[in-house]
Amino acid sequence: MVLLEFAMSPSGEGESLSRHVARILDIIDRSGVTYQLTAMGTILEGDWDEVMGVVGECFRELQKDCRRISMNLKMDYRAGIESRLHGKVDAVEGHVGRKLRT
Repeated sequence: MVLLEFAMSPSGEGESLSRHVARILDIIDRSGVTYQLTAMGTILEGDWDEVMGVVGECFRELQKDCRRISMNLKMDYRAGIESRLHGKVDAVEGHVGRKLRT
């Protein structure tokens, strides 16, 4: 199971990038991959080919009309473990002894 966090955006497209981010999120949402949108990026959960395929689709979408694209990507793989997207937060909250304001 892979947890992959990424942020992708075009350069030289002005200050507000929300219209480009919306195009990417539409692809992610339609993909069926489990995901969580954050203020600084999006976390995908699934097998390697599945999540990397979604990242590739997002890139190709922006590539249609953006001459320069930047991406930050972090990935964590753990064999045999499923539903880590929320489980990791739950585990930390268990150690703290309460729900955190996430």
